[in-house]
Amino acid sequence: QVQLGESGGGGGQPGGSLRLSCAAAGRTGRNDGMGWFRQAPGKERDFVAGISWSGGRTYYVDSVKGRFTISSDNAKNTVTLQMNSLKPADTAVYYCAADRLGSGSRDGGRYDDWGQGTQVTVSS
Repeated sequence: QVQLGESGGGGGQPGGSLRLSCAAAGRTGRNDGMGWFRQAPGKERDFVAGISWSGGRTYYVDSVKGRFTISSDNAKNTVTLQMNSLKPADTAVYYCAADRLGSGSRDGGRYDDWGQGTQVTVSS
C-alpha cells in the first residue's frame, strides 16, 4: 500500500496561485499514475488532474485547463499541482491518489490509494 501525504493547501485570493504537493511512500515495485481530486462542501469528489507514470500523458477537467498544471518526479516520489488564476469555485479539499496501473486517468474508481486531503480556500 502506498502512503500519500498532501501539503501546500491554505488560503488564496482570486487570481492568485497555490502549489500543492503530494509525497508518496511505499511505491517500491509500482509504476503509479497519479491524480488530484477535489471535494467541495456538499458535493462529490471530482477529478481535477492526472498524470501517467511516464509523465507523457496528462489529463485535466475542463474547468481547470489552462490554469492548473500537474507534474511528477518519480525519483523523488512526488506529484505537484500548480494552481494559477484561482477562482472561488476552486475551494475544496484536494486529494492526491495513486493508480497502480499507471494511467492517471479521470476515473476515481481506478485509483488504489488516497491521501488525507488538504484544504484550499479561495476568497477575497
